[in-house]
Parts: sequence; C-alpha cells; structure tokens
Amino acid sequence: MLANNAFGIDLGTRTIKIYNAHNDNVIVEKNMIAIEDKKNLFAYGDSAFEMFEKAPSNIEISYPLCNGVIADIKNMQLILKNFILDCNKGSVKPAEFYIAVPSDITEVEKRAFSDLVKDANIKAKKILRVEKAVADGLGLDIDVKNAQGILVVNVGFHTTEISILSLGGIVLSRLIKVGGQKFDESIKNAIRKEFSLIVGSKTAENVKIDLRELEEDKRKAVVYGRDIVTGLPMEKEIPTDLVSESMLENFNVIIDNIRVILERTPPELSADIFRRGVYLTGGASQVAHLAELIAKGTGLKVNVSENPVSGVALGLAKIIKDDNYKSVAYLEGMGR
Repeated sequence: MLANNAFGIDLGTRTIKIYNAHNDNVIVEKNMIAIEDKKNLFAYGDSAFEMFEKAPSNIEISYPLCNGVIADIKNMQLILKNFILDCNKGSVKPAEFYIAVPSDITEVEKRAFSDLVKDANIKAKKILRVEKAVADGLGLDIDVKNAQGILVVNVGFHTTEISILSLGGIVLSRLIKVGGQKFDESIKNAIRKEFSLIVGSKTAENVKIDLRELEEDKRKAVVYGRDIVTGLPMEKEIPTDLVSESMLENFNVIIDNIRVILERTPPELSADIFRRGVYLTGGASQVAHLAELIAKGTGLKVNVSENPVSGVALGLAKIIKDDNYKSVAYLEGMGR
C-alpha cells in the first residue's frame, strides 16, 4: 500500500524540491525567503527570488542553506512549513517525511535536517533520512541496491558532491565548495575585469544558462550593468569565449576532485565505473562544456541526467513507492 501522505524533500542551497506522494508530483522552487522588518514573512520560493537584488532595505532576502548545510534553521522551517501547507491546500495532515542528506557532512549537520522537519510544525509521523547520492542514483534509474561501482557527480549551486555507490550504500564521498554560484562569480569577475562593468548575479547566471545556445548561434551575450568608471547603467556585448574561459578554473577543480576519488576507489569497483562511466546530475551540471571536459579529464564516458534538478526528489519518490528500496532510508540515529 502506498503511504499516501508522504513527502520526499531535497533541500538544495538554491532550490527546494518536494515530492508529494498524494498527487505524485514534484514541486521545484527557489529556496529563498524574504523577511520584512526583520519579523514578517513577505515572500518565499520563486516569488522571493523575483525580488532578489531589487528589494528595498527593510526587506531582507536570503538563502537559509549554505554549502549544502542548514545555516538558518528558523527561516528554513518557515519555508518548509509554507510549502507543505501549499501541497496540502492550506492544512497540515500527519505524514511521513523522507529527507535527502549529503554524505560528507558531520553527524550534527545531518541531524539538523531531521530536526528541521521535526520542529517545523508539519505533523511528521516518521522522519527518514536517505543519503543524497543514493537518491540521486535511483533518480537516474539505476538499481542502486544491486548495482556496484557507480560514480555520481552532483553539481549544485554551492557544492559538488562526488560519490561512489555500491549495493545501496556509499563507498566514498566528497563534498567540495564549487558549484553554480562559483561559475556565476567567475563570469561576473571576468566581465568586470575585461569591460569595467559590474553585473548582478542573475545576469551572470542567465549568460551561463544561455551559453550553449549563444555559441551555436555564434552570437555574443548582451548584458546590462553599471560602468565602474562613470557609475552609469550601460549595455555591453560579451564574447562567449570570455564566458567559457572564466569558468574553466572551477571546472578543473571538479575534475581534479573526481580524479582523487577515482584514485581511492577499490579496483573491483573501478572496473565497473570504467564500464558505466560518470553519472552527471544537479542543477549546475548542464553548463556548456562541463560534461565534455569531465570526459576528457577522466577518460570516462559521461551520462548526463535527464532530470538534473529534480533527480534526488524522483529518487525519494521511488523509495516511497517501492518497498524494495525502503531499506536505503533510515530513521534518525538508527543506522540503516
């Protein structure tokens, strides 16, 4: 029997993904909150993001997660509670919660994920944790319980998690502080250095997202920002080479860390990884050239996820729906 009232939660630094078993749906929204006058909830999710970099000083907009861990538990609870209310059309019913947790963080940081759900006033009957990389594997349609030697690289907003999975568990995992935000920063810095132009994070992000299309059309990126010298707003055309070269250093850090993990992998699992290749997922994994450079830097084929953003939530959905995978979820402090 399907636990109709169950939720799978993937708290990303940038986006929150919630699978709702009741309607078999995943909601994906920005993990942001806007607080007015230090106390009133003004907006959350995508609507808070709309105001980002534009709001007056009495409205503070922030991400409650930082580098994959919960930095602001009070605001995170507020966001979670409101989204669960949205899912339940304004009421809260007792439910089971499956929450994805990065592997390479401390036990205290992992517990914070369970405490968050426990203390958010959302009537949690049962809270189960799932290693994020295992949920990722399921979201990529890999039978994680039987398969051995799977290399999953999840490139998020603040962090990239590199994991080796085998038989439903994690053999090796490494969390590095490089992700989509660092790519955006590099683009901003390159534009500032080359054109004396200050652009916002959203502008840099849009250029990053459009890069592949711009290259195919042989067009330059048009950006708006503030001239450093005159202080006036202006428009500039940015060559795509400048954009892709600005991110290379970040890509190389990811590739170097993948190689470190591969060097530590037991030989039997290495053979499996060589056959299967790398599985690339996460919101920032789609950036132009990243997959090709990983393939070149590791000598492995790269399998790019079809659902890079909602993959973990889809993996949690499988655990909720299929009893065969229930064993990969574990209760707080119980181990598997």
